[in-house]
Amino acid sequence: MEPCNTLLKRFRICFLNLCQPIKSLKKSAPKIILTVTNDLNFDQRMHRICDSLQRHGYEVILVGRESKHSLPLKKQLYQQVRLKGWFKRNLFFYAEYNIRLWIYLLFNRFDVVCGVDLDTLLAAYFSALMKRKKCVYDAHEYFPELPELQGRRGVKSFWTAVERLLLPKVSDVYTVSNGIKAIFENRYKRTVHLIRNLPHLNIVPGAIVDQPYMLYQGALNVGRGLETLISIMPSINAQLWLAGEGDLSDELRSLASKKLSKAESGKIRFLGKVDPNELKQITANAILGVNLLEPMGESYYHSLSNKFFDYVMAAIPQICISFPEYQRLNAEHKVAILVDDLDKATLINQINELLNNVALRQELINNCLMARKEWNWEQEEKILSEIYRQLV
Repeated sequence: MEPCNTLLKRFRICFLNLCQPIKSLKKSAPKIILTVTNDLNFDQRMHRICDSLQRHGYEVILVGRESKHSLPLKKQLYQQVRLKGWFKRNLFFYAEYNIRLWIYLLFNRFDVVCGVDLDTLLAAYFSALMKRKKCVYDAHEYFPELPELQGRRGVKSFWTAVERLLLPKVSDVYTVSNGIKAIFENRYKRTVHLIRNLPHLNIVPGAIVDQPYMLYQGALNVGRGLETLISIMPSINAQLWLAGEGDLSDELRSLASKKLSKAESGKIRFLGKVDPNELKQITANAILGVNLLEPMGESYYHSLSNKFFDYVMAAIPQICISFPEYQRLNAEHKVAILVDDLDKATLINQINELLNNVALRQELINNCLMARKEWNWEQEEKILSEIYRQLV
């Protein structure tokens, strides 16, 4: 018979081996599911957020939708899921997507679900409520005040009701600008965090190009000042490159062909959707960036576009609308020439002045070099990490 101490040792080893899976289960990473309505490939803000959370020890899933034009997903550190659907727009699209998303969330474990914008928050909140989990609201826009909803009383009233119902009840809220943050805090008497849409501190050197070009990057949608910009191009001594697609894609291409003579036909280039890594090099090579918005609702008026910071990171000056967020930032570091409206004569003068005034352009470039040390994702993600640390 073996000595008692040997038997005890063997029993202890067997017991520890049996307990090992239980220990691993207890130490599994908290799971966060984030939900959007786009097809994931070109959503740089969400890629940054999900990448940061995954690197901070969470298990992250980003859920979006798949359309017939969606490109294959690129591999990321985190998991990506796309839901299919029959409807492509309007009320039927949002209703179907939220039902499919709600079912997906019910049958998948999570500790926190983040509804990005109001168009996914209904499914996120009610799935979290049923499972007694946390729900976070990430407001990329002041949704009821989007330009697309102006003049559509019924639709605007619906999204306003959704906001009033859910925003006071979610576990936490963060948004992209001080203006939207102030509106939410004043209206709903709760703390709202600021997570700006800043790029990584990733410096891509520019190259000398044969023909200088201005760059607009972003959606080709209403309220972006693109019709005005295209119409003044015959008076601008540079090309205009537009990186992105949107609701106005066909209309803007038609307008460009009408405004430019045959000899000027190459002056405006539509690049379509561009891979984010390729876009960084295109931005770095530009002579200046364009960020012009029209005052079409409070969402645009209080917006803080990612392109503003992308231009700064690339160290290129920009022509920018003089909305409150840009005034505030330009007071910290003068990186842009601000214009009060989209008056054509004013835009022509300001753009040509920036193109021709080498000293002014260099001053703005130097300020960009200073500003990007502060305005980068490496600084902003610290706030994001703390929000989720407190939640889970």
